[in-house]
Amino acid sequence: MNSMDIALICKALSDSNRLQIVQMLSAGERCACKLLEAFEITQPTLSHHMKILCECGLVRDRQVGKWRYYSLCGETLRGFKEFIENLSYDDQKESGANCK
Repeated sequence: MNSMDIALICKALSDSNRLQIVQMLSAGERCACKLLEAFEITQPTLSHHMKILCECGLVRDRQVGKWRYYSLCGETLRGFKEFIENLSYDDQKESGANCK
């Protein structure tokens, strides 16, 4: 996974609604109608959020008749998790400043 992919994922997850959507999808595939019920947003706003999540590769979609279903993309999540796990710091060099 390259740095552009990571940046797009981080940008997608920087919105609290999109972060909540990803958390909901971690329990399994959801119909857009069920996602919409969980938020106080309009259908076009949900579509905008889903487009961003799909474009960065975190979410996959499929259409069945007039309904659209969304699920997490395990491959992308594993790549992002690996990136995060490979971040490191040296406790010995930490300046003592508190992180917020």
